[in-house]
Amino acid sequence: MPNIFLIATIYLAVVNVVTFGLYAYDKHCAKNNLWRVRESTLLIWTAIGGGIGALFAMQILRHKTQHLKFNFLVPFLLFLQIFLIALFVVNPDNIVGKFFSRFL
Repeated sequence: MPNIFLIATIYLAVVNVVTFGLYAYDKHCAKNNLWRVRESTLLIWTAIGGGIGALFAMQILRHKTQHLKFNFLVPFLLFLQIFLIALFVVNPDNIVGKFFSRFL
């Protein structure tokens, strides 16, 4: 079981760093009138585990803070991720644990 926790921690760390980087790159592109990162791409990376990175990017970089979609979805997805992680940590033999054990 500790192996799964290590893999999950590394996965979440990488996804959050990449998500923050995507938001930062999009902010840079917005300032310099360059091709932007699609909003769907930003939200997909947020949904697959990058909720903390997205929220930090929104607050630190002040990026996408005027968009209602981001103001609602980023905190919602982060809450959902925290809930699923807590469910997995409290009871790793539940359905979340069984789902991830198929892939590991």
